[in-house]
Amino acid sequence: MLTATSLNAAIPSPLRLPHPCTAHRKPVKARAGCCLRSNGDANSFYNKASPNAESEGHDNAKMTQPSNEEMEVKKGDIWRLFREAQQNILYLNKQRLMAIEELKKSNREKQLLVARIKHLEAEKQAGVGKDKLSVCWELLLRLDSIVLTGMISTGEASDLRRLVMDQVVGMADASNDILQKNDAELLAELRHFSDRSKKTGFCIVHICTEMEPLVSVGSLASYVTGLSCALQRKGHLVEVILPKYTIMDLDEVQGLREIDAEYYSYFNGQLHGNKIWTGVVHGIGVSFIQPLYYSSFFNREKVYGYSDDFERFTYFSRASLDYIVKSGKQPDVLHIHNWETSIVGPLFWDIFVKQGLGGTRILLTCHDFDSQYLEQPDKLSLCGLDPPKLHRPDRLQDNTKTHLVNILKGGVVYSNKVVIMSSIHSKGRIIRSFSHGLEHTLSTHKDKLVIAPCGFDNSIWDPSMDNFLPENYSAEDMKGKVVCRVALQHHLALSNNASAVLVGCIITEVSDIDLGNLKAVVRSATRRGVQFIFMDISKKSSKDRALEFIQELLKDENVRFINELDEALSHLVFAGSDIIVCQSFHDPVLQVPLKALKYGAAPIAVTSTDTTFRHFVDHNYESTKFSQFISSGFGRLSLSQALDEIENNPSRWKQKIMDAMGMDFSWDAECYDVHVSAYTAIQNL
Repeated sequence: MLTATSLNAAIPSPLRLPHPCTAHRKPVKARAGCCLRSNGDANSFYNKASPNAESEGHDNAKMTQPSNEEMEVKKGDIWRLFREAQQNILYLNKQRLMAIEELKKSNREKQLLVARIKHLEAEKQAGVGKDKLSVCWELLLRLDSIVLTGMISTGEASDLRRLVMDQVVGMADASNDILQKNDAELLAELRHFSDRSKKTGFCIVHICTEMEPLVSVGSLASYVTGLSCALQRKGHLVEVILPKYTIMDLDEVQGLREIDAEYYSYFNGQLHGNKIWTGVVHGIGVSFIQPLYYSSFFNREKVYGYSDDFERFTYFSRASLDYIVKSGKQPDVLHIHNWETSIVGPLFWDIFVKQGLGGTRILLTCHDFDSQYLEQPDKLSLCGLDPPKLHRPDRLQDNTKTHLVNILKGGVVYSNKVVIMSSIHSKGRIIRSFSHGLEHTLSTHKDKLVIAPCGFDNSIWDPSMDNFLPENYSAEDMKGKVVCRVALQHHLALSNNASAVLVGCIITEVSDIDLGNLKAVVRSATRRGVQFIFMDISKKSSKDRALEFIQELLKDENVRFINELDEALSHLVFAGSDIIVCQSFHDPVLQVPLKALKYGAAPIAVTSTDTTFRHFVDHNYESTKFSQFISSGFGRLSLSQALDEIENNPSRWKQKIMDAMGMDFSWDAECYDVHVSAYTAIQNL
């Protein structure tokens, strides 16, 4: 039975339970006062008032003594009050926890908003680039409208576009006046800018099917945006042409406007009208092509995966080239992507190069040779190409199914350079092992091929200025990482054990992981006191399997599971972890290994074929700098080996982490350098 002391200790102030001896006691009337003489007798007043005091007192004692039944009632009342108090305490605690979670959620949302505001301010203050580029793009897109409405010729439009690009500084200084003028006044004003400076950067036009944050399916979207921003930060002018999907999120487009004119494009034996929408995204000029007759091509629930994908993207490719010619654009490079816009290559060299684009060259980026698209040769005539001319072994004829044409192969053959996106494989290994039937073609055009690593956005992912973190840190001052680690442990109710190694695991698709092997590795590590945090950011179909996989591991007090996409918490996981387990070192979508290195967490990769929890990468002169760095540092370590090194040689491990944090693997680094070198090479052809 609980004593009064233990009962009171269980109930926090201000809630107090009545003492068992006084609970439900009726008010007692005040008794007459009495004084005791020195001999101990009561005074005469008391004796007169109660001549039979002794006998009455005895009788009263009998009358006031509670019966067993009353005692049981009182005990029942006490326990009822105790249970009610317990329920009140539990309810208040539950409300308190809910309030704390709401407060945390509000704080995270506030942090996200502050981070976005600071990011926009940083972009605005980033120097000469941002404001002037925005002005430049508004002027260029106005010129597109002017030439399509027939006010000027394509030749004059091309000259004025070059003038705007060369005179960005002068245009920006007069922006308040210029941008307020109507089309006729704008033309008159532009013609006053007759002094031309020497052009130092490239003019690049992407013809592509994705761009972050407008429409994103795979790695193409972040690549187009990341590379384009890096190029513009360093003085090049980049434009993107996209289909106008109905599922596209256009809230991020600044100055979205519809050009009040149609232009026509050839398809299936006829000319068909298109509308153009223009705007600016992250300082990049974007044009959206909207077919009028074939309006259903991009009015769908998803981007890819339809039986008429060849027709859809061939139409878009031809319409993009028609738009470039009709608007007087003369880019240095047409940058095309994957099979979806590979048809631009043969279209350009067979039809459009003679339409004022003699100085333009073609660069193809291929993210995956697994997707090539085979089609009947006669369908090439839909966009105006000659099937017999192209259905040849040295052109578009597929190497295996020779009765079909291979669209991606055509892109390789007809491009001046081909950039293969791979962070870990060399050119030779890609040709031998990952060409998916194009080995002969890639070997023939080997001199065209260059390998580029993926990058990441270090304006958002940088621990030295990350607004989501409780305290910032860098390779020079790592104190903040300890604070982030403690904050992460506290948030997930993990024991605050300073000596425990904290391992984060980002789950995207559990089908790519050997779950049995991973479970064994986790169990072995937790026996050493290692703490694990699994963060599932996969699609709904994969989440159920991921949760099923993790349920058994969750019985361990050192394992936690985050089943939501929380941007603030994901930053804290990278910052608080000592190791990040990732599915591959080549992660073009989430860039988990790159972010881990930046945040001072060692990336350890695992794939479904790894029986020892390792992931080897190429280490030769044809590999990327990232591949060479990761091979010499973390690429050949299993998790147990990494734990051993942390335990046995902490100073060496700390130095490896600091060296990794000092490396630059953002879009502005090696990825940018490879592309500019490729652009330079093809301009000299």
